[in-house]
Formats: sequence, structure tokens, C-alpha cells
Amino acid sequence: MKTALITGASRGLGAALADALAPTHHIIALGRTTGALEDLDDRIKAVQGEATLAPMDITVDAAMQQLCRSIHDRWAKDGHSGLDLWVHTAIHVAPLSPASHIDAKDFAKSVNINITATSRLISYVAPLLGQTGKAVFFDDPRAGEAFFGSYGATKGAQIALAKSWALETAKTGPRVQIVTPHPMPTATRARFFPGEDRAPLRSIHDEAARLLPDILS
Repeated sequence: MKTALITGASRGLGAALADALAPTHHIIALGRTTGALEDLDDRIKAVQGEATLAPMDITVDAAMQQLCRSIHDRWAKDGHSGLDLWVHTAIHVAPLSPASHIDAKDFAKSVNINITATSRLISYVAPLLGQTGKAVFFDDPRAGEAFFGSYGATKGAQIALAKSWALETAKTGPRVQIVTPHPMPTATRARFFPGEDRAPLRSIHDEAARLLPDILS
């Protein structure tokens, strides 16, 4: 069975993509909320799928080294590098604020999760993907919008890293894909747009189903 690492699998689109991929992939589900990961595991088992739960914080370097080494030791054999797919949905959503009032601690947390941890994971996961694996990132083009300074700047930097990686590996692999999801009724969006009418928004499972063929292509 193919393997898929999903960073940010506890909730939202990450969890929905884990559900969608479970029939064809062994899901390595990374997230900080143990209960949500256990619920995901129950859903995967209900469809006769397999999962490995990783209740970890992506900002802890030693934990990410341990995780990636464990993936290598378990699945890197018979010419397989260890991972077929990496889906990176983990993100820190900073509170909206004017650029002149961004909280320094919260901005540092945004940088640590959205940029530093992503950069470090790219270096650790790349060897596991080898030449034939694929990494998927999710754009949210809020950079430069009013009050989105902290989130927009760090999310934009994350996607810039992914774009550079995509160009660098276009001929050698792994493949790197950046997709832009449709608006969904997630906790992230609720923080940005409290009181919004959520009825017109696409459900996370519908969006996962829409994105899945492109991700697996």
C-alpha cells in the first residue's frame, strides 16, 4: 500500500484528505490534538484502512527527526524511499490586526510554524519522497490584504518556499504541487470572518473530493 504523510491531519481539510486517501494509502497522520487523531483513526479503520498516528508538534525539531527516521525505517525498502505523498496543511492562524499592531509573540509563532517548520520539514521529507513522490501545499492568497499582515506574510513565505522547491525538482523529482482550495467552513475561516453565512461554503469533504484527482495525478 502507498504511504501518505499528512501534516495537520487533526481537523479541517487535512482530516478530510486523510479520509479521502485512506482507501488507497497508509495514512501517517500528524497533528497536535490526540483526540481528533483518534477519531480519524476510527474513521479510517471503518473503511478497512490503515493509519499511524503521530501526535506531535511540527515545530519540535527532534520530534520531526524521529518521525521521518521512523518512516524511513518502516517503509524505505525494495527501491521505495518511504513516502509516496506528503500533504502539508498545518498552519498557524494569527489574529487579524493592523500591521502597526501585530503582536510580536504571535508573529514569532507564525514564522516558526508557517515558515521555519515548513522549511525544516522539506529538508527531512524530500529524501523520503525520492524521485517519484509528491508534496502538496495549499495556497491562500491573503498576502497584502488589510489586517492579514501576520498570516498573509508568513503563509506567502511558505508558498514561496514551495514554489522554489517545485522549480528545483521539476526535472529530478519529487513533484511539488500547489493548489488553491475553495472557501470552506473551517475554524481558520471562522476566525477571519466571524458571523459569515457559511451555507454557501463548500464542505471540507466535498473540497477534498474535488482536489483528490489532481493530487493523485
